[in-house]
Amino acid sequence: VQLQASGGGLVHAGGSLRLSCAATGRTFISVDAAWFRQAPGREREFVAFMVFDGSAYYADSVKGRFTISRDNAKNTVYLQMNSLKPEDTAVYYCASKRPYSGAYYLPQSYDYWGQGTQVTVSS
Repeated sequence: VQLQASGGGLVHAGGSLRLSCAATGRTFISVDAAWFRQAPGREREFVAFMVFDGSAYYADSVKGRFTISRDNAKNTVYLQMNSLKPEDTAVYYCASKRPYSGAYYLPQSYDYWGQGTQVTVSS
């Protein structure tokens, strides 16, 4: 099982980016998927989570600005990020886990991780 994250880059504050997480070796239909991020010197933190049935949950810091979605035909999970702020700067990671296995906001609940993609928001 491999997760490949992409779509990061440099953007000005207020701009948008869309991150992608493509899975090989498994389908996102039957698993939970999430995005986390990690800024320098800080712990990895939860950003967004999609249950296998399509329900979604967000960190308070991104609610209303970020949207997690899934394209089953492409076996890909996305994170649409709008109204970006400098404090959103971090390496973003996608992850997947089995349903009902651990708290969705804890990194240790996840079985597989993508390699990370850098998002930098300039002020």
